[in-house]
Amino acid sequence: MKDDIEIKIGSTIYNRINASRMTETERQAAINAMHNAELIVDAIVWVTKKIEQFGARLFLKPSPKH
Repeated sequence: MKDDIEIKIGSTIYNRINASRMTETERQAAINAMHNAELIVDAIVWVTKKIEQFGARLFLKPSPKH
């Protein structure tokens, strides 16, 4: 699972965290914070897309055929 998250977020960020001078506990806290932030962003994007889809259906007007 760790590799999947690293691929999704980007290995550059993980390389910077691993290269920094910090304890293993701090490193894990940083990785968890990044993961939580990504989940929040994914949720916001999902809600935004659902609102756009709902608005498109709600305000869709049938066009007259010529």
